[in-house]
Amino acid sequence: MYDFVVVGAGPAGSRFAHRAAEGGYDVLALEQGSVGEPLACSGHVSTDVWEYTTEGAREDLLQNEITGARFHVGGPESEAHPFYTDDPISNVIDRVGLDEHLAAAAREAGADLREHHTVTDVSEEPDHVLVSASTPEGSAQFRARMVAGCDGPVSRTRRDLDIEEPDELLHGVLGFDPTPDHGDRVDVHLTVPRFFAWRIPRGEAGVEYGLAAPPGREVRGLFEEFTAGYGVETENVCSGMIPIGPPERITSDRGFLLGDAAAQTKPFTGGGILYGMTAADHAADTVDPENPKTLQRYEKTWRSDLAREIRLGGVLRRAYSLPKPIQNAGLGALSGEIGVHMDRPTSLFSRAQLKALLSRS
Repeated sequence: MYDFVVVGAGPAGSRFAHRAAEGGYDVLALEQGSVGEPLACSGHVSTDVWEYTTEGAREDLLQNEITGARFHVGGPESEAHPFYTDDPISNVIDRVGLDEHLAAAAREAGADLREHHTVTDVSEEPDHVLVSASTPEGSAQFRARMVAGCDGPVSRTRRDLDIEEPDELLHGVLGFDPTPDHGDRVDVHLTVPRFFAWRIPRGEAGVEYGLAAPPGREVRGLFEEFTAGYGVETENVCSGMIPIGPPERITSDRGFLLGDAAAQTKPFTGGGILYGMTAADHAADTVDPENPKTLQRYEKTWRSDLAREIRLGGVLRRAYSLPKPIQNAGLGALSGEIGVHMDRPTSLFSRAQLKALLSRS
């Protein structure tokens, strides 16, 4: 019997499998398809991402460095409100490559990570969990002391463990223009109902365009209008769901959720790579597969670290729906040099941000 079965080998799942195996636990990780595919997530991340990777990752995965953003309350020709720093505050990376790197690190730590294993059922028994899967060889069942659900926004594990759904699911679309762009600013357009659109230069890899909106909107049509404003036709267009708002409980008797399955994402951008891997580390540090009571320690520690950031991120997101004159006035007043961290909304009140504001006077 395994100590942990990890369902899903995205960043959160692979990070947890890595840390748990490194800690001496017997870990099986099951990935539905090939690691990193299909792509349905942006590759724009904070520089903190390298703290979760192994040696050589930055050299292999880095595509571009970003020093700021231009905010628009309109299309590409609308007024741009710049926010910037002198040094890079975020990186653009090979997103598929990141998943592959993290999965390789998990395997190197001793985790048994198997691709093309689609989990079809998760059931809890008094002293173990039973995970059923469809594999290239046929159906299979795996027993473990605990299960970690890291299987994305529409999580099978979450449903089978009878854990509530996220507060909402947004529909996101990504597309790519292969024309190289080494610019160091991203463009953010607050023109999408209740969310936004973005343009991210990826160096030699081209440009990423993206957009997300609540379900019920014709998201693909909104995306085509957005890219047409830039005069481009994108290729390799993909889409996926973005969970916002974690449920009050993300644990069961012998299971827990991580990453998108737990809606451990930023409400103001939808990004979840860093939050998911942060939560994975908390789980690895606190959960003992032989003691289900330790699941409450995981609930406490990850929320202590991230819940305030998520709440404040929700407040920031509500500003996206303010009337355009108010948005322009606010962005105009606050634009300039910044000292904030893209994953930590609380940094808006940091000493670095206060220093940046005072430097404008």
